[in-house]
Amino acid sequence: MVSAMAADRTAAGTNRGMITLCVILATLMQALDTTIANVALPYMQGSVAASQDQIDWVLTSYIVAAAIMTPPTGFLAARFGLKRLFLVSVGGFTVASMLCGMAQSLTQIVLFRVLQGAFGAALVPLSQSVLFTIYPKERQGFAMGLFGVGVMVGPVLGPVLGGWLTENYSWRYVFYINLPIGILGLLGMIAFLPDTPRRDGERLDWFGFGTLSLALGALQVMLDRGEIKDWFGSGEIIIEAVVAASAFYLFLVHTFTAEKPFVRPQLFRDRNFAAGVVFVAVVGLTYYASLALQPPYLQGLMNYPVVTAGLVMGPRGIGTMVSMLIVGRLVGRVDMRILLGIGLAVTAWSFNAMTGWTPDISQAQIIDVGMVQGVGLGFLFVPLSAATLSTLPAEHRTEGAGFYNLSRNIGSSVGISAVNALLTRNMQVNHATIAAHVTAVNRGFENPGVAHFWDPLTATGRAALDAIITGQAQIIAYIDDYKLLMIATLAVFPLLLVFRRASAAGKDHVVVPE
Repeated sequence: MVSAMAADRTAAGTNRGMITLCVILATLMQALDTTIANVALPYMQGSVAASQDQIDWVLTSYIVAAAIMTPPTGFLAARFGLKRLFLVSVGGFTVASMLCGMAQSLTQIVLFRVLQGAFGAALVPLSQSVLFTIYPKERQGFAMGLFGVGVMVGPVLGPVLGGWLTENYSWRYVFYINLPIGILGLLGMIAFLPDTPRRDGERLDWFGFGTLSLALGALQVMLDRGEIKDWFGSGEIIIEAVVAASAFYLFLVHTFTAEKPFVRPQLFRDRNFAAGVVFVAVVGLTYYASLALQPPYLQGLMNYPVVTAGLVMGPRGIGTMVSMLIVGRLVGRVDMRILLGIGLAVTAWSFNAMTGWTPDISQAQIIDVGMVQGVGLGFLFVPLSAATLSTLPAEHRTEGAGFYNLSRNIGSSVGISAVNALLTRNMQVNHATIAAHVTAVNRGFENPGVAHFWDPLTATGRAALDAIITGQAQIIAYIDDYKLLMIATLAVFPLLLVFRRASAAGKDHVVVPE
């Protein structure tokens, strides 16, 4: 059996480079769409005459569809074959991107974004599964480094590319950019990706899938609309919370009582997988939340143009790429707990540095901290992917990768919603606290220079004072958010004690498709 596996691996190795390139293109295409549309939202809003609340569904519809369709990736790959599912996913995502660019109304955009999310959900776990399959055990860390370039750098490049395309062409090109990438990836997979065996007897646990989908959908809608509806002061949010909790309860009960549940509880007997799922949720929370905070900080408080803000954030991606390629070669040679510890420490330091930011900070300082944060993410993502999935049997790896990426998506959505909600609430609290000290009897207004610009006894002076107070309240609110992200990063350190090294027997789990 071992000799047969070695022969298959050698046969696949002749096309390994092209297969790797194709799956990275597919991953990059999907990862770009998590952020590339953000900067174009105001332009879409005017084009389709939508309100701010309505245009946000362009983002959330994609997230909801991707979250719901990620878990059944393992079933679909087993039932229809990995290559067939990959081709359908890439082709469907590319066509849906073209339809998004051609949309003439908000309804059409949201509908096509749902299709994008549904087809794109399988791309990341399938890419991980393919790379784990075609690379031998000793080079899987390197493969995860290459894979991570697409996953983690895509969201950083998104604002830069989206801003440039929107400013120089049209918001529609943030979707059209997927066409050449998708076509190249599709043609390459048709030519080089080998067929995989199908298990025709595979069945989907529809009840488990339905309850988990309902729970995720209700949770995402609640997170999306909670800030607008004042959270649990709204009947709508209470209903969505009850639906999410009830559906998730039914899913858990069914999972532990059904003969063949949608998600195998046996996966979580592997302590590396169980710890990795929790770990990646926190990584997703901190990573995507920090990406969501920076553009409004740079554009709103520092008055950077859209393209400039994207360019300042771009070097973070350089740090991530370089560190991923380096760490990919260290995985298997250095204890991955040491690599993860370095990544957590560096990331926590970057968030601590960001708590000292003010609008007067230089571009060089922003770039330096961003690059350091990117290096930390590279040290986290590569060994975490390898440690979480490498100890799973090969036949469960695609299912495990799907749940692993689902956890990352949930962490991302929770993190973005949490930091935005805290930003708004803390800004209001800070504004009230600062304003309480700004009264007409404050001796500071006896200074003629101060009174000239900020006279509280005139309408103009009060407006100027309010603008200053609002700006200071925002700065403090951002500092509070960065402190939260730093604490969340440090809180993951105890999980390092849970991880164990992959056993040598893990090599037997690597199966090359025929």
